[in-house]
Amino acid sequence: MPTEAKRETVKVLREALEQNQTRIVSSYRGLKVSEIGDVRRSLRKSDVTLTVAKNRLMRIAAQEAGVDELVPFLRGSTAIAFGDDPSVTAKALLEALRPYSKTVAIRGGVVGTRPFDAEGVQRLSILPSREILLAQLAGGMAAPIATLGGLLGANLRNLGYALSQVRDQKSAAA
Repeated sequence: MPTEAKRETVKVLREALEQNQTRIVSSYRGLKVSEIGDVRRSLRKSDVTLTVAKNRLMRIAAQEAGVDELVPFLRGSTAIAFGDDPSVTAKALLEALRPYSKTVAIRGGVVGTRPFDAEGVQRLSILPSREILLAQLAGGMAAPIATLGGLLGANLRNLGYALSQVRDQKSAAA
């Protein structure tokens, strides 16, 4: 029979799964409590939360939240990083776990409803953030328009220069 504390834990985990688009699962075996605290503090700077949870409770929460893709990664000691931006979350977690890379391993993650293995999480970490990608997209869309405006403006400027030279030649001849 589940206790009230376990029900509350499942509720909190389900809410975290529903509110965050990026969930990255890693092991934490071999880390001391103080080291896990250090990892959590460094992740907070990037608005990423690290949660250590029992696999059984996390499975229940994942199924209730509709994130069944997370279930295969839940084995052994499990720590889950929650964040909104996939690249920022992956980059922050890999950076925070770098000093402990001999003992801790990334198992995989889920962005939205798409699962990624550990290598996919590595690739996510080298992508620029969402804001930078949107800015690059906007710049790419604005560049042809700016070029067209410059070309059309150049024709008008050249016409103005030609008329100015004709005026100067006529005034010099008179």
